[in-house]
Amino acid sequence: MTRGADAVFDDDAFAAEVFDDALLARYSVKSYRSATAVLRQRAPQELAAILAVLRQFTISQTEIRSPGGNRMSATERFGDLARSAGFHEEVRIEADLLVKLRAGKGKEPPLIAEMRRDDFIHNHMVDFWRGRVAFDYEWNSKDQTYDRDLYAFRSFFEAGVIDVGVIVTRELSNGFFKSLGYCLDKQGIETTETVAAKFGASTTGTHKLISRIAAGRSGGCPVLAIGILPGNITAD
Repeated sequence: MTRGADAVFDDDAFAAEVFDDALLARYSVKSYRSATAVLRQRAPQELAAILAVLRQFTISQTEIRSPGGNRMSATERFGDLARSAGFHEEVRIEADLLVKLRAGKGKEPPLIAEMRRDDFIHNHMVDFWRGRVAFDYEWNSKDQTYDRDLYAFRSFFEAGVIDVGVIVTRELSNGFFKSLGYCLDKQGIETTETVAAKFGASTTGTHKLISRIAAGRSGGCPVLAIGILPGNITAD
């Protein structure tokens, strides 16, 4: 019997139907609520666009060692690739709710009350949106950012705007960051701060994202979680 967080995710074998061996050497893949199948059936063009972005995207060791946090040069480059693939950036959803009450039987009983709830859905944002897909990227934010992202997916999904959400984040161990040595300053000079110290325990990583997805933070929205592996990091 499968136990733990993995019990709510799709079989890993399904990832191979969408991701080829070259991509799986660079990214981990976790599919929740048949996200891979939804992408193939409901959003094949958006899936092809996402795969194209992932194939083109790499991060250098120098970029990781340099200052910039979640908005480092690689993040900007990821945004450029997503925009070039036809995704709109920083898309917000807002909605008012009109409630009607009717009394009696028949096809259209008389209206007895009506009320409007302004800002029923208010200002939830995804990094990128195209067609039926929301697409987010998180590199080095506080891990609570995942709660915001998943709730945004849920809002878009429940409003009927998307069928699936996709998040690209990192899956890199503390040992990997230790292997990169010390950080660089804006002039490219080595500092006394280690790279491992910059990527602390409270920052983003796939294990924290997966635990939140397993807890149902995205509601009924299918989610594809993609982790950046060491195979995606290039030498200087």
